[in-house]
Amino acid sequence: MKYFFLLKKTIPFLFLVLFFSCASKKDIIYYQDIDTLQSQEKSTSYEIKIQPDDLLMIIVSAEDPEIAIPFNLTTLSIPTADRPDAIGQQSTQLYLVDANGFIDFPIVGKLKISGFTRSEVLKILQDKIAMFIKNPIINLRIMNFKYSVQGEVTAPGTYSVASERITLIEALSKAGDLTIYGKRNSILIIREIDGVKSYNRVDITKTEFINSPFYYLAQNDVVYIEPNKSRINSAAVGPNTGVIISISSLLITLITLIITFSK
Repeated sequence: MKYFFLLKKTIPFLFLVLFFSCASKKDIIYYQDIDTLQSQEKSTSYEIKIQPDDLLMIIVSAEDPEIAIPFNLTTLSIPTADRPDAIGQQSTQLYLVDANGFIDFPIVGKLKISGFTRSEVLKILQDKIAMFIKNPIINLRIMNFKYSVQGEVTAPGTYSVASERITLIEALSKAGDLTIYGKRNSILIIREIDGVKSYNRVDITKTEFINSPFYYLAQNDVVYIEPNKSRINSAAVGPNTGVIISISSLLITLITLIITFSK
C-alpha cells in the first residue's frame, strides 16, 4: 500500500513540472502570418537621426585639395623614432555632437545638427560650404553607433555597428538569438530622442513589425527580452528541475518493478 501512496504523490508532481516546461508553438515561431503578408515593391526606408554624444567623421573634398584643407579638422604629425618620415602627414579628427546638439565646424562655425537625418545634415553642410567651395564633396559617418541587448538571449551585451543601419532581427542574431525562454511577442525597445525616452513593444511573431518604426534600431537603443512563463515557473520550481525529473522517473520505475515482483 505504501508503494501506491508514494506513486500517487510523485506522478502529480511530474505532470506539474512537465506542464510548466512546455512551450506553445505560437509562442516560439517567428513570422507566423508571413504567408498572408503581401510582398512590397520597396522595403521600408529608414534614416537615423543625429543625436547628442554622436561621434561624427566629416571629410570635405574638392577638385583642388588645397581649398578643402581649412574645412577639415587635421593635426600635423610629429616625427618619432619609429616614424621619422611622419612630419607633414595629417590625420582626420572627429566631431562630438554636444549636449545641445551642436558641432563647431571649421570656417562655418557652430551648426545645429541634432534631430536631423544624415541626408539633412549633408544638405546643411553642402549649403554652408558651397559659399566658399564650388561643388564640395562631403562624407559623413557616425563612428560610435551601438545598441544593447538584455534578457533572454544567448549573448547579452552592448554591440557596435560598422554601418549606420541595423534591423531588430540582425541585432538579435548578433546576440545569439532568443533562448527558448524568450518572450517573442513583447520585445521591449527603449529609445531616447532629443533627451526624451520612449518605451515600445514589438511582436516578432507577427510580420507587421517589419513596417513599424522599430524594425530598424537607432543608436543607443536598448532591447530587452522578457522571460516567458516557462522560465518564470521553472525558476519557481528551482534550477534542478531536470535532476528532479530524472530522480522521479527512476523512483517510479523502481516502484513499478517492486510492485510487479511482489505479486
